[in-house]
Amino acid sequence: MADDVNNDENDENDVEVRRDEQAVSRFVERFAAQLTEAGMQRMAARVFAQLLASDGGAMTSAELAEALQISPAAVSGAVSYLAQVNMVSREREPGSRRDRYVLHNELWYETFTRRDQILTLWEKTLREGAAGLGPETPAGSRIAETAAFFEFMQAELLDLMDRWRTHRATLNLP
Repeated sequence: MADDVNNDENDENDVEVRRDEQAVSRFVERFAAQLTEAGMQRMAARVFAQLLASDGGAMTSAELAEALQISPAAVSGAVSYLAQVNMVSREREPGSRRDRYVLHNELWYETFTRRDQILTLWEKTLREGAAGLGPETPAGSRIAETAAFFEFMQAELLDLMDRWRTHRATLNLP
């Protein structure tokens, strides 16, 4: 039994030793660039990608600043944005005054679920706008079509999330 514990410890150390920090850095920058291209703020994208690439899914401001070679102020601004869009949360490091920034569990599922709430709000506003403009006007018709698109997306997103939960259960993930 003691041998099993030692083997587990060695396996954990082997993983740490095999980590190629240059490859990690390339991944962080490449994924951050893709997130930026999709509309996320550049620094927030870099911080998010760095957190995603960290084994623990959590880092302090100082760790993020060092890993990304950015100022603590840049980390603070990025984390504020990520917290605002519910992609990370702030937790106090036990026995310390330092905060750790933590990725949410089931990050993508939660992010898309929150997007569903935004789509609901947008759809309602668009339907009201189409009614006010008149559905027969070009603007009213365009806005009504946009509302119908969001309604369709919501239904598809809910079905997709249900299918993801079912599929995830088959993947043997922690």
